[in-house]
Amino acid sequence: MKLHELHPAEGSTTAQKRLGRGTGSGLGKTSGKGHKGAKARSGGGKRPGFEGGQMPLYRRVPKRGFNNIFGTEYAEVNVERLDCFNDGDTVTVEKLLEAGIIKKALDGVKILGNGDLSKKLTVQANKFTAGAKEKIEAVGGKAEVI
Repeated sequence: MKLHELHPAEGSTTAQKRLGRGTGSGLGKTSGKGHKGAKARSGGGKRPGFEGGQMPLYRRVPKRGFNNIFGTEYAEVNVERLDCFNDGDTVTVEKLLEAGIIKKALDGVKILGNGDLSKKLTVQANKFTAGAKEKIEAVGGKAEVI
């Protein structure tokens, strides 16, 4: 095959519409836009969400709440979930992800104090509640803030 033999697949290209070239072309006079109305005008059409003058949905629905774009969201883990690790282990964010205790690290990991811990662990996390720190240290473990 040579360069001069290349051509697009049959039916993949169509001729450009030639508007306003006489009534015989089928696209003369109004150029396929019909008579009057917003769609017949230059720059015509309506904005997204326009409902013909009816109060649009995005204005009818009540708005509630506030989403703080600067807020931090922590992946929360209760102390009782850490019992699956072996005695003397160092629990890191990576190990929590590996064990399936958390799905995503988000902005960090926070250890909460719900439940009991029976193993001596070194836990490395971004935040600890006072109760969680107490329970980890009560069994001889360490709570390290990273």
